[in-house]
Amino acid sequence: MGDRQVPDIVVGRLPIYLRALTFLKADNREITSSQELGDRLGISSAQIRKDLSHFGEFGKQGTGYEIRYLENNLKEILHVDRMWDVVLVGAGDLGNALASYKGFAGRGFHVAAAFDADPDKIGHEMPGGLLIEDVANLEARVQAAGWKIGIIAVPADAAQSVANTLVGAGVIALLNYAPISLIAPSSVRVEQIDPAVHLQHLTYYLG
Repeated sequence: MGDRQVPDIVVGRLPIYLRALTFLKADNREITSSQELGDRLGISSAQIRKDLSHFGEFGKQGTGYEIRYLENNLKEILHVDRMWDVVLVGAGDLGNALASYKGFAGRGFHVAAAFDADPDKIGHEMPGGLLIEDVANLEARVQAAGWKIGIIAVPADAAQSVANTLVGAGVIALLNYAPISLIAPSSVRVEQIDPAVHLQHLTYYLG
């Protein structure tokens, strides 16, 4: 599950650094600095250097960071130097958007299967080409495939039940889009994404 001595807030910034490096590489850049990364991300250069120091030395003073080298190391640290199969539960508007999202593949993730409880949806294809499967078969399919990551995109009243099924089948990481805080064992990592919560955070500053 990773090095527990590294603060979670630091781990949360690593994908942001990785994304910035990907854009720099796309611009055919070879070298960057903590100052440049900081200016792009609104994070102090000192913070970036401190964050990276948890994992080793990746640059030289006065020279900066070799972009491809740092990118490869961050991918290894985040375990996205491989492709992760992800199981999606919920084939509504949000689920369809997630299934067809092109940004997953280049960043280490592949939506391998999608499930729903609606008989009118089961057996139909999602925009990304996935066949929607019956959620009644979720546990057996997850166990058979050995999937470890689940995305929950169901209504709030169904989310906890889905989470319980996924965890019971062996999933150890959940990305939850349902507007409810999930209860899961301490061994299971849960990320909550509720766009309305983020909007409410923003509107605090608009008054």
